[in-house]
Amino acid sequence: MNRSIKKVAVLGSGIMGSRIACHFANIGVEVLLLDIVPRELSAEEQAKGLSLENPAVRNRIVNTSLQTAIKSNPSPVYTKSVVNKITTGNFDDNMKDIAGVDWVIEVVVENLDIKKKVYEQIEKFRKPGTLITSNTSGIPIHLLDEGRSEDFKAYFCGTHFFNPPRYLKLLEIIPTPNTKPDIVDFLMHYGDKFLGKTTVLCKDTPAFIANRVGVYSIMALLHLVEKMDLTVEEVDKFTGPALGRPKSATFRTTDVVGLDTMINVANGLYQNCADDKARELFKLPDYVQKLAENKWLGDKTGQGFYKKVKGADGKSEILALDLKTLEYKPSQKIKSATLEATKPIENLRDRMKVFSKGTDKAGEFFRVSFYGLFEYVSDRIPEISDELYRIDDAMRAGFGWELGPFEVWDALGVKETVAAMKEKGNEAAAWVHEMLDAGNESFYKVENGIKKYYDIPSKSYKPIPGTEAFIILDNIRPTKTIWKNSGTTLTDLGDGIINLEFHTKMNTIGGEVIQGINKAIDLAEKDYRGLVIGNDGANFSAGANVGMIFMMAVEQDWDELNMAVKMFQNTSMRLRYSSIPVVVAPHNLALGGGCEFSLHADHVQLSAETYMGLVEFGVGLIPGGGGTKEFALRASDEFKEDQIDQNVLKNRFLTIGMAKVSTSGEEAFELGYLQKGKYAISMNRNRLLADAKEKAIELAEAGYTKPVQRKDIRVLGKQGLGIVYAGANSMFAGNYISEHDKKISEKLGYVMCGGDLSQPTLVSEQYLLDLEREVFLSLAGERKSLERIQSIITKGKPLRN
Repeated sequence: MNRSIKKVAVLGSGIMGSRIACHFANIGVEVLLLDIVPRELSAEEQAKGLSLENPAVRNRIVNTSLQTAIKSNPSPVYTKSVVNKITTGNFDDNMKDIAGVDWVIEVVVENLDIKKKVYEQIEKFRKPGTLITSNTSGIPIHLLDEGRSEDFKAYFCGTHFFNPPRYLKLLEIIPTPNTKPDIVDFLMHYGDKFLGKTTVLCKDTPAFIANRVGVYSIMALLHLVEKMDLTVEEVDKFTGPALGRPKSATFRTTDVVGLDTMINVANGLYQNCADDKARELFKLPDYVQKLAENKWLGDKTGQGFYKKVKGADGKSEILALDLKTLEYKPSQKIKSATLEATKPIENLRDRMKVFSKGTDKAGEFFRVSFYGLFEYVSDRIPEISDELYRIDDAMRAGFGWELGPFEVWDALGVKETVAAMKEKGNEAAAWVHEMLDAGNESFYKVENGIKKYYDIPSKSYKPIPGTEAFIILDNIRPTKTIWKNSGTTLTDLGDGIINLEFHTKMNTIGGEVIQGINKAIDLAEKDYRGLVIGNDGANFSAGANVGMIFMMAVEQDWDELNMAVKMFQNTSMRLRYSSIPVVVAPHNLALGGGCEFSLHADHVQLSAETYMGLVEFGVGLIPGGGGTKEFALRASDEFKEDQIDQNVLKNRFLTIGMAKVSTSGEEAFELGYLQKGKYAISMNRNRLLADAKEKAIELAEAGYTKPVQRKDIRVLGKQGLGIVYAGANSMFAGNYISEHDKKISEKLGYVMCGGDLSQPTLVSEQYLLDLEREVFLSLAGERKSLERIQSIITKGKPLRN
């Protein structure tokens, strides 16, 4: 389809509208953001003597909303500079400007009459063929285009983003009977590839897919609390990360989203779902009604199911609501034998089996809540979707569930669970029984590396549409593994490209990963034409295995530690100087050593949501896997010919010295972790490995040749050291850094300046690597550094400032 999106208009600048505008700006699209004109002056405007005709007053609502969004945490923008893509205005003065946009997105208040008035204005100014979509979450889509022109109807559709649009990956596409099929196809593709969304095609049913199932799940839990005499803390412990759900679990999520929002959706479902046999669950329990009456709506009112207070000592404390007395009390830690049994189990599907067999309250809670959920989602087909995979996609992308309900059901065993459900009074839909009777015992299966879903009308398994563009390692690993050790697996991606994935805890880097990388390069140089380093895990890599470093340093096994650091450096260098192209594909955390591997790759194909940084300074060390060397090299390349710009060195130094971590893939470039022309961003995380493979093929077919190690790196020597030492002393004297931080700063500067050379000199990469390793070892022996490393190990957190 010959359609491109260069400029969009977002009508309505509230919480959703302003953030949708920001996300389009993130991907480089120009945005026109409009809202209503204020009806009266603010006190500040009156004091300034302004009138309602003043442009600043007329655009006050939209500008205030946008600034509020930009200042929010987490940020809706990848970098501050993308805001320049957004132009603000108001409905009265600027609606005419929508004639120049490719897509109009309506995000005004959830009121049918107001939306229709906005559509009347859109009809006056839009050019024929312009997309018009609504972000409504509660109004039936088919009611919105009533009375509109045929052209408006043909290009109109529902596009339901989830909040916050940058981070939640779900985009529900809801066509009307009048929407042109090619417009639906375009939106499905555009949302996936360019906006980075999991696009789910929905029917025009109440709350569509994700909110229908998600709010059912929450409301069922709110009622279950009373039946099982559960506390707020117990529910959130049972429905959090242990189940592959977000840390905010149930009640904390409700506080963040707003109890009023959840109530509105629940009330809407109760009113509009007369034939839903679970309808009574959408009625509010008494204690929820009382919270609403008290205006205890969550974060927006300062209290909800939780309340943050300051104790007598001035420290913040989280109180939890007692659902019986509606009084707040100190939050209690929850203990459960079932939860303890699941802790050592990494694989979520295996963890689910343990939950289902638990004999304590957590186990019983799991069975009651999930059996009810299984019954509910099976009953919703074909009402809300003809295909079961769309429900799983929606729940993963919209609510952050690691596994959708049908995937969990598969993990427990469909046949066994149907029988167990019946004992608890839950009945699976008739089509599930028919599926089992026909000898089909799972909702999904993998055949020849392709994941297929059970298609109910044809009673057969079909490939999940759209996934042919993805590389899913779980699907191909069983038949395409060519080598593995305890921490890595090497897989053949086809077309002469192989992939190395890490699967250590948080994908930290130790001896097994170093061995895996070198083995992968050996095999690639011998029998293939390119290597990708990437994985489908939660993170690319949280950095080096600090526990190994700590043990060697405590035992003063300096020869062993020196050898380990040298192997790390050699591996980074081999990534750059192999005879085949190496593409690294980071996502989420890419810290420490994970960042250093990226610094040395021929190309970095990274997820838009990548948090990259050299964070070793935070535990009293400097980057020791080639990172410090690389920043000195890049500073040298930025020096103007025959001139040495000390600010260049200063900026590179501060990135390491302040352990700066990018808040997005794009910001990683601004911090110097990525180089122009040597990186690209995949908006959709699901496409990352496929994009990386494509780049490796491109490099190979362009006639990739092995680079030559650098011997022309200009370092400043004592000239630069003077600046570093003066800065460190100044920071120490001002009590901004500790004495140990001062020492680390000076040693970092020593490496980046090439040591105490008497004048600016050209040095080799190996010279800087030797300095880097020497300083790393000296710092590893410092008591303060060991204390910091031990603290990180004890807390079980990645190295992050």
